[in-house]
Amino acid sequence: MLAFVKAMALGITHLETDVHATLDGIAVICHDADLKRIAGRDVRVDQLTLAELRRIDLGDGQTFSTLSELLEAFPECRFNIDIKSMAAAAPASAAIIRANAVKRVLITSFNDKRRRAATDRMPGVATSASAPSFVAAFIAARIGLAGLSRFALRHVDAVQIPERIALFRTVTPRTVRIFHSAGVEIHVWTVNSAASMRRLFTHGVDGIFTDRADIAVTVLAELTENSL
Repeated sequence: MLAFVKAMALGITHLETDVHATLDGIAVICHDADLKRIAGRDVRVDQLTLAELRRIDLGDGQTFSTLSELLEAFPECRFNIDIKSMAAAAPASAAIIRANAVKRVLITSFNDKRRRAATDRMPGVATSASAPSFVAAFIAARIGLAGLSRFALRHVDAVQIPERIALFRTVTPRTVRIFHSAGVEIHVWTVNSAASMRRLFTHGVDGIFTDRADIAVTVLAELTENSL
């Protein structure tokens, strides 16, 4: 939660997070499926109840937060929410609906079944392309088949992608033009250098994911000033 507070202090209004489900079916904020990296414990999130997770010290006096708590704590923010497990789809959707937050979230997942397990519970919620849909759209865009690319993206609102996949650059003038022609936004992750941010925004991307919100705020201010 501390990271979100720091972002808010910088004036950031769009935040990204990941959710897993606890043993007792609560959507909690966590990227990893297990606690090895963040707490040095060889146990999965879904093997512990929320009460048990709360007793784990994550440093700086922090412990696990639920998605419900996050949505309540930042009622003016918009959230990009990655559904990290099938078990998380239902409790995450329930938390979003209870918070009356369907219109201020975007649901994503690499796995299309997980993504749809959440979005099917929330008609009209914004969503981004899962990996298979994006790969199809990207290949079509690279070889100039704009119509096929648009077809692959017909049910989503955004593509959320790394700047490169293997040897291929995903963000080029052609791909930006074709993805935009499909009516989707382009969000690139994870971008932490000022130079990369400037290049991507110059290409016309609509947003970036970053660990350095402070740098992003400065770059956006510069670009805005230069465009006046």
